Amino acid sequence: MPAPATEWFSTWFDSPYYHRLYRDRNQQEARDFIDALLRHLHPKPTARLLDLACGKGRHAIYLSEQGYDVTGVDLSPESIVYARQFAHAHLHFEVHDMRDHLPWGPFDLIFNLFTSFGYFAEEAENVVALQSAAAALRPGGKLVIDFMNTERTVAELVSHEEKTVDGTRFQLRRHLDRDFIVKEIRFTDEQGQPQLYEERVRALRREQFEEYFQMAGLRLAEILGDYQLNPYDEASSPRMIFVLKK
Repeated sequence: MPAPATEWFSTWFDSPYYHRLYRDRNQQEARDFIDALLRHLHPKPTARLLDLACGKGRHAIYLSEQGYDVTGVDLSPESIVYARQFAHAHLHFEVHDMRDHLPWGPFDLIFNLFTSFGYFAEEAENVVALQSAAAALRPGGKLVIDFMNTERTVAELVSHEEKTVDGTRFQLRRHLDRDFIVKEIRFTDEQGQPQLYEERVRALRREQFEEYFQMAGLRLAEILGDYQLNPYDEASSPRMIFVLKK
């Protein structure tokens, strides 16, 4: 189903300013994380992989370079248009809403990386998204969800920040709004018009995730706490990385 225009991610992720703001994300850290996950999970060389909410495809492309058959899906048409220039016989990209049925499976391993979950206004939609992912897994397949450690993120929330990227000055404000961590992004575009976007990510705790997993028929195998795959510690870990089995 097409995303309603009222959903913040349906417009912000297609904005060139989104990609400008996050241009300097650490590519080497992302590759090292993928390498660590592949060593930890050791999928077979013939495994079919899905990058769920793949953005412009940086992780999917790297996974395909390791020899796997990879599909990347994302809600943003602009991101998928960009990613498709790297497509080949064993690397495919599709526009897709993770709440909808995934017709390209079954997959042996599904990745949902870098807090690409919890965007939906209705909590039940998170379960629907997980059910769709579970249905696309082979029996015995695994799903990896990489999310912020919400407890630590809320405790250390930076309320105001400014950064300038390629001549655009972004003013970032963060606050809690009920169950969501909200980031307001203000800037003036190249036509001199003021712009305001919001990112809203549900402040999901471990216990909420575990309820979701149970409802989606997924078994929690382990929780890792950082990109080096150390065990999760609620007080100190920067991430909650869930490894789930169907």
